[in-house]
Amino acid sequence: MLYFPVDAQEENLNVFDRWIEWSDGNNMLMHHLNDQAFKLLDQRDSEIEGLTSKNDWISRQKKVNDILQNIVGPFPEKTPLNAKVTGIVKKDGFRIEKIIYESLPGLYVTAAMFIPESGSRSMPAVIQVSGHGFPAFRSAGTQRQLYNLVKKGFIVFAIDPLGQGERIQYWDDTKKASELGTSPTSEHSYFGNQMFLAGISPIRYFVWDGIRGVDYLLSRKEVDPDRIGIYGCSGGGTQTTFISAMDDRIKASVPGCYITGYRRLLESIGPQDAEQNVYHGILHGITHADMLELRAPKPLLVSSTTRDFFSIQGAVETFEEVKKAYKAFGMEENAGQVFDDAGHGFHGNITDIYAFFQNVFGIPGNPAELTFDGFAAKDLQVTETGQLSTSIGGKLAFDINKSESEILLARINESRKDLNNHIGSTERNAKILSGYVTPPEEVKSVFRGRYRRDGYSVEMYALDGEGEYVIPLLLFIPENMNRLPGYIYLHPDGKIADAAPGGKIEQLVKKGYIVAAPDVLGTGETSAAGSSSFYLSLMIGRSLPGIQAGDISRVVNFLKSRPDIDADRISAIAFEQMGPSLLHAAVFNRSLNTITLIGNLLSYRSVVMNKYYNTGLTRYFVAGALTAYDLPDLAASLAPAKLTIINPTDGNGEAVNSNDMDFEIIKASYAHKGALNKLNIETSLGDQAFKKFMEQTE
Repeated sequence: MLYFPVDAQEENLNVFDRWIEWSDGNNMLMHHLNDQAFKLLDQRDSEIEGLTSKNDWISRQKKVNDILQNIVGPFPEKTPLNAKVTGIVKKDGFRIEKIIYESLPGLYVTAAMFIPESGSRSMPAVIQVSGHGFPAFRSAGTQRQLYNLVKKGFIVFAIDPLGQGERIQYWDDTKKASELGTSPTSEHSYFGNQMFLAGISPIRYFVWDGIRGVDYLLSRKEVDPDRIGIYGCSGGGTQTTFISAMDDRIKASVPGCYITGYRRLLESIGPQDAEQNVYHGILHGITHADMLELRAPKPLLVSSTTRDFFSIQGAVETFEEVKKAYKAFGMEENAGQVFDDAGHGFHGNITDIYAFFQNVFGIPGNPAELTFDGFAAKDLQVTETGQLSTSIGGKLAFDINKSESEILLARINESRKDLNNHIGSTERNAKILSGYVTPPEEVKSVFRGRYRRDGYSVEMYALDGEGEYVIPLLLFIPENMNRLPGYIYLHPDGKIADAAPGGKIEQLVKKGYIVAAPDVLGTGETSAAGSSSFYLSLMIGRSLPGIQAGDISRVVNFLKSRPDIDADRISAIAFEQMGPSLLHAAVFNRSLNTITLIGNLLSYRSVVMNKYYNTGLTRYFVAGALTAYDLPDLAASLAPAKLTIINPTDGNGEAVNSNDMDFEIIKASYAHKGALNKLNIETSLGDQAFKKFMEQTE
């Protein structure tokens, strides 16, 4: 292979270029989170290895139940279902009842009940929960399953999950479709991400719909209360797993194409949409097996496909552990697993599911699948218009979370009345909830090279990060000057965003600053697309702002160790999404004496109080933050340090005015410290923001 020399001044500011150990930069964030998750799962697995007797497993079940009640629940008090039948359709040998019930006051659930006409007065009932498709139980495959089950003698209760069927949360009546995309996963994650800010696992409401569905079944004389089952595939497998784990009245459960275990999930595709992830779940040692073992020794059938994107190896390993629990109860035969050599979904193994319910509930007959061409659309339409939002209305998932968040925000406002105590508690709680880890004073680094420019040089470094990753860093140093003030420059697009000659960083350098532009984890050369990192971080008790705050502190410590920098004059500027990370860092590391935020998110309050928000901000959410603090509380904690906030935005990316309520705590804190002259808020500078910042820079 031939290598050709390049011009000495041709710049390549990529620190990872031609460095084997750092060649997987885009996965550094997920590897770092995975490493922590695996350690937590190792601890959990060690505990499982010590379980041998029935009493051991009963104690484990109690522990897991308590954990789930805390991190999925707590559930609300049961209120009247106010159930009504909106229509009845007679079919050959069965009828379809269209049903609406309220799982919470004003939160309507649309469902259809398929009832055999020739059965006894007390028949077994199977709940069907749908996977990720907007039609929900109206999809062709599911209709065939419903038809087969009712023809085999089962009452079948099919429920529309949130964001599916006739419960689309962001319905566009002009387009007759969801505003958010082609899959309900977009809906689930959209309202689910808001819920996480309040410390709520969105699966809570899917589970509660199912629990109240059982309540409805038990109100029907046709249903045998001792013979209730549940099944579902994919997203329906998720719901099946959680509902049957948390409702003891369900006697038989078939989760399909979901079970794999968090370890294999994290090794492969990573965490999926919001309702599949539980706030602090892995932190508390919970994985898929725990929810199945919680049911032991009740009948269980795990349906898996060998070419699923959910790891089949994980499904096998999980079931091997689950069998140990059933064996300890002396009922190993109650747990089974079936496979199909197919991709994601119910395929040839659907007959195994029919046979399972027939065997468990004592329904004789042939489990072979009957052919079925499908129902007419009107047969399965529960509401007058085909959508709750355009028929009877009712509450959305957003409305429920808004009410929950209002309670939390009221507590924060009450805490703010005692300013001194509130500021202290904000710092303590923010450290815990963001998962901040205080870095060491000494920061190791690798020098990667230097470029000369007109009047300054650009040096390239890789700083040791919190774990096995490194932080790419560019250091812009004016020539022939010593003991200069330092500026940390944070941009969501990373260190190169404004690094070109004549760019914004150069303007700071020309003013006599040494400027450090890092790729904190998750940006620049370590950027990671998608929401997996957000979901995994909240499951292990971490957050991207907390981790990045640690990286920023490492950059601070690196600068303080250099003889050419005045350690008492280090400042930082953050643009847009980097605002939350810098706020956390500045509170936890008081070495920063001037902080500037341009175009930053002003508050998490503005996210949860509005139906719509900018999804680009999601990675910078701190799950659970609103249980104790908001971003303005961090800003308030900085007093009396110099703080400039320019062009702040709300959760939807819209400009806020200077009288926005979120500024009140900041102004109050600076006034309390006698430092209002060090607080500068500019809300309408537009594209003149950086120019204004430069004018104010000493």
